[in-house]
Amino acid sequence: MAERAARRCCLGWDFSTQQVKVVAVDAELSVFYEDSVQFDRDLVEFGTQGGVHVHKDGLTVTSPVLMWVQALDIILEKMKASGFDFSQVLALSGAGQQHGSVYWKTGASQVLTSLSPDLPLREQLQACFSISNCPVWMDSSTAAQCRQLEAAVGGAQALSRLTGSRAYERFTGNQIAKIYQQNPEAYSHTERISLVSSFAASLFLGSYSPVDYSDGSGMNLLQIQDKVWSQACLGACAPRLEEKLGRPVPSCSVVGPISSYFVQRYGFPPGCKVVAFTGDNPASLAGMRLEEGDIAVSLGTSDTLFLWLQEPTPALEGHIFCNPVDPQHYMALLCFKNGSLMREKIRDESASGSWSEFSKALQSTEMGNGGNLGFYFDVMEITPEIIGRHRFSAENREVSAFPREVEIRALIEGQFMAKKIHAEALGYRVMPKTKILATGGASHNRDILQVLADVFGAPVYIIDTANSACVGSAYRAFHGLAAGTDMPFAEIVKLAPDRRLVATPTPGASQVYEALLQRYAMLEQRILSQTRGPPE
Repeated sequence: MAERAARRCCLGWDFSTQQVKVVAVDAELSVFYEDSVQFDRDLVEFGTQGGVHVHKDGLTVTSPVLMWVQALDIILEKMKASGFDFSQVLALSGAGQQHGSVYWKTGASQVLTSLSPDLPLREQLQACFSISNCPVWMDSSTAAQCRQLEAAVGGAQALSRLTGSRAYERFTGNQIAKIYQQNPEAYSHTERISLVSSFAASLFLGSYSPVDYSDGSGMNLLQIQDKVWSQACLGACAPRLEEKLGRPVPSCSVVGPISSYFVQRYGFPPGCKVVAFTGDNPASLAGMRLEEGDIAVSLGTSDTLFLWLQEPTPALEGHIFCNPVDPQHYMALLCFKNGSLMREKIRDESASGSWSEFSKALQSTEMGNGGNLGFYFDVMEITPEIIGRHRFSAENREVSAFPREVEIRALIEGQFMAKKIHAEALGYRVMPKTKILATGGASHNRDILQVLADVFGAPVYIIDTANSACVGSAYRAFHGLAAGTDMPFAEIVKLAPDRRLVATPTPGASQVYEALLQRYAMLEQRILSQTRGPPE
């Protein structure tokens, strides 16, 4: 432990759905300490499953705020017991599950500023919240409030242009509106509303931390171009909301020094800085070290795209957030439900359940698949809203089946063409310096990644992202320390572990896919118009 003790470091925290996690990262950007508290396992008295309570209506999903507070107590005591040297911590930052909200009761700020180092946080903060069970991102009980918000600003597209997303049930503004409408007394006794991220930062600050621009973009309340709260959206959600939210700040802001509580109880240095906490997705963008023009593709149960954008064009699908590491730029998120489960189904049906047979099919078929295109949506897709399987020949005739090898390539090419088309609809453009970072289960399959490189026309790298939100938070803490010098984030993280290059575009790929992408987009519109009538 003596060797560790001399390491100056930053801490990265992640208050996620199922756990609180911490990593310590030294000046060489090596992770040398990590620990976590699992809510279901370590805090059984709160009775959560997967870190949440699903209510009887099946729509309302909440988490107990005091569970998050107690988890922080436990993890800090574990660090102390292990001999962790808090005196070496230069700064800390963190991430919170996006969209969730915390409601501080009138008078809570006085409690926060006068915490006794002799007692754990849970004991001192238990009467500080006007809502004890906080709505989280899994909640889908606010359909009525979403309709009200969109109507108030002139429709879904107008809201998206303003705030980066159309109204979503999990987004915080709609959750606040529901609480105001259904529990006006609790709302009137609330002096501050935090996101999970700014709530966690407030614990470390000993005062209310502002919401950062990036996580604030997931509320349907922040004007993403002007970086101010939208008066129209605030007014549509609840009265006196602006004063309860406070003024948002750039994500790399130092929001203050650490509370004396942590100095006296754990030995943090009084000069330890707290850098604004952000959402888990923005923190992951930082952890994966995306730069302008880069794209991260998480190939999991659902497939998620993270994009770095300069000039966003908000749409009815996807989300645009302020960029967490460059306040002049943006990031976008696109989610596709039919991810690995769809790939596994086609593997089972067309490759005898074998990934090596699946890979052989990709190797034995040509780029462009002879013009055959397929859409595979066994569950209702988010982007676009289509269900079912649709196969088209080179002449754009719908056919009922493909040969096995053609089916496999049609699935993978179709999945990646959809991603490129919908990314470009949000303003994304592949640049000469673009890197694609692949993560998740399918990122272990080189043949799938080769198709990804060919369709996008950019090299594919793989990166270890086991703790990307945590590690990204520690990187952001280092960036916050240097932010006064206008140092770009990329400069801060240049010592971080290398990514591995795994696929480069095959010569001639761009010519093959240029025409196919146009056909794919046209056929997608044809399917959409057949299933729901002509587009609006």
